[in-house]
Amino acid sequence: MTAVGDAMYALVERLYPLCRSITGDGVRATLEIVGEYLPLQVHEVPTGTRVLDWTVPQEWNIREAYIADSTGRRVVDFADSSLHVLGYSVPVSATMPLAELRAHLHTLPDHPSWVPYRTSYYAPEWGFCLAQETLDALPEGTYEVRIDSALTDGHLTYAEHVVPGQVADEVLVSCHVCHPSLANDNLAGIAVATYLARALAERTPWYTYRFLFAPGTIGAITWLARNADRVQGASAARAEPGAGGRVEHGLVLACAGDRGGLTYKQSRRGDAEIDRVLRHVLRGSERPHRITEFTPYGYDERQFCSPGFDLGVGSLCRTPYAGYPEYHTSADNLDFVAPEAMADTLAVCREAFAVLDRNRRYVNLSPYGEPQLGRRGLYESLGGRSDAKQAQLAMLWVLSLSEGEHSLLDIAERSGLPFDTVAVAADALHKAGLIKA
Repeated sequence: MTAVGDAMYALVERLYPLCRSITGDGVRATLEIVGEYLPLQVHEVPTGTRVLDWTVPQEWNIREAYIADSTGRRVVDFADSSLHVLGYSVPVSATMPLAELRAHLHTLPDHPSWVPYRTSYYAPEWGFCLAQETLDALPEGTYEVRIDSALTDGHLTYAEHVVPGQVADEVLVSCHVCHPSLANDNLAGIAVATYLARALAERTPWYTYRFLFAPGTIGAITWLARNADRVQGASAARAEPGAGGRVEHGLVLACAGDRGGLTYKQSRRGDAEIDRVLRHVLRGSERPHRITEFTPYGYDERQFCSPGFDLGVGSLCRTPYAGYPEYHTSADNLDFVAPEAMADTLAVCREAFAVLDRNRRYVNLSPYGEPQLGRRGLYESLGGRSDAKQAQLAMLWVLSLSEGEHSLLDIAERSGLPFDTVAVAADALHKAGLIKA
């Protein structure tokens, strides 16, 4: 886990300098780098495309931006940080006094050395973000202001990666790729998603796992609009893995690399299988964590859980959005994220999906009285195990609750036994012909 934590941190380092937004070349450059780690299917959706109640906006790109004083010295320069420009700023080239310029400057007076992250996606505006101490040091006078940006008809870009499973029904894993130089929100989530996909590909999972790398809000809405047939209606046939089955479960990854404890935000349903799995895994792991109720504010879980779709999609992060002072500021930098924190987030995802993949319902084929386990060699198979008594008890619980209605997770929760112990017992009973899936 140390090695994979370091590898994820190195990916965050590569992505950190890029200027990302909800559209544009920064998103494409980000996906090109992720594409070195995973094969991606990249989608380009034209400006003006109607997506549910929204419309794909014009594409935004920026080449240069600065504020220069009367000597020509650049007191604020986009080249130093992609946070320095208000996201989606319209182009401007002008000279103006500081008094007029102030209306277009954004700072954080409570954190005078930090630069805020601000955007104006759907209203024509321009502006700069800078440290309050930088603004305080500016003398009155005339300043040259230049933002060399372009808003043109273009495309919204997102990408998918699919890990084929034994069935076509899918688990959706989503992360947002629209923020500029913010290491925890959103780069740590991108890194964890990338290495989670690589880990899942090392085996053949039960479900097909679809990874979505998309701009926040508008990207998720665009994906939902283009995949409505797979997120609504009857379940897809369990055939042709990777061909596009129904989305059965989902997880949004964000703020995945800070040193805080883990937080799982439940789906709108609150009792979706993914909710129960994450609760079980986090409680059983004894990690510091919080389980929170769904709210219609946050990341793209609010799109996937909107009432028309009502998908079983939760959100996993460490410290939640807006829950740490560094959120959406220049202090969310490479020093703020930790390799071991990303490795821990990845480990929880792997544990959760291992439970999700193995969770089955069984039918007891010898339901009249307790079957004789000894003559089938099931007790002998436990010989030498330190948890032999627990494993034997797990077999009895599986037999007792296998009537086709209780899942292995149900049994683990009711019995108080670890899920893995219950699943191993079910495997042994299945092999002995005492239960069937």
